Amino acid sequence: MAAVLGDLDDDGDEFGEAHDINVTPFIDVMLVLLIIFMIAAPLSTVDLPVDLPSATAVPQKKPDKPTYVTIKSDLAVAIGETPVKRVDLVRTLDAMAGEGKERRIFLRADRGVSYGELMDVLERLRAGGYGRIALVALEGVPDAGTSAPAADASP
Repeated sequence: MAAVLGDLDDDGDEFGEAHDINVTPFIDVMLVLLIIFMIAAPLSTVDLPVDLPSATAVPQKKPDKPTYVTIKSDLAVAIGETPVKRVDLVRTLDAMAGEGKERRIFLRADRGVSYGELMDVLERLRAGGYGRIALVALEGVPDAGTSAPAADASP
C-alpha cells in the first residue's frame, strides 16, 4: 500500500505546507489547566475547625469572594484563615481589597462561644463601619426537644 504526499511532478525532497491548524498542543494545555484548577479550587475554601450551630433559615446566595470572620472555641478571631487580634480586626478588614465597608461580612462563631463574646465582635465591626453582617450556621432542622423553652420548676 502506497501513498503520495504531494504532486506527481514534485521531486519528493520537501513536503507541502500544511494549511490546517494543529489543535493537539492547545488541547494538552487546556487539560493541564483543568487539572490545576481542579486541585486548587478546594484549597481556596476556609477550613478552620468550628462547631457551628444549625439553623432552618433559607440559605442566601454567597458572593464570589466572601469575607469570613471566625470566632473559634478558644475565642481567637480570624479573617479567612488568618488569625488577627480583636483590636486589629477593623484595621485588617479595611486593608483588604474589596468593596470597602459596603461588602457583606460573614460571621462564624463556634457553638461554645458565649453571646457576650459574639456581641463584642459584632460591636467592633459595627463601630468600624461594617453594617452588612451575616451570621453563618449549618443548615438543618433543630431537635423537637430543643425548640420549646423549658418551664421553670422553681416555686
